[in-house]
Amino acid sequence: MRLCSACLLGIKCRYDGKDNLNKKIVAISKKETLIPVCPEQLGGQSTPRPNAEISGGDGSGVLDGKAKVIEPGGNDVTKYFVKGAEEVLKMAKLHDIKEVILTQRSPSCGSGQIYDGTFSKKLIKGDGVTTALLKRNKIKVISDSDL
Repeated sequence: MRLCSACLLGIKCRYDGKDNLNKKIVAISKKETLIPVCPEQLGGQSTPRPNAEISGGDGSGVLDGKAKVIEPGGNDVTKYFVKGAEEVLKMAKLHDIKEVILTQRSPSCGSGQIYDGTFSKKLIKGDGVTTALLKRNKIKVISDSDL
């Protein structure tokens, strides 16, 4: 049993109201239980919602209070991302999850690469907030691009 970004399973929960349906992950879901999660919705955000990026660092920086998650107009939505990450961690602990599959480049779920906070589509090395929190708690994160 693993947690999985809900958008990868075809649930329309992305910021733009769309999904990131991944046929490989749907095939995995036929063989094992994948529990869909959307940290942004679990954190209290609606769908659709404005796009957001991490400014001043990555998910670890957000958790340490050194970076924040902002929308294009500068609105600080950090608290929603931290709350969503905490809720995903609770679910992982509740189900004794050791490994999760999360979507790439997201300010929540990104693993290894996220957008740089300038809304210019520039990628930097780093993890999203949920990925950073899960890794801190010794839970393995696999990106959808690694499958």
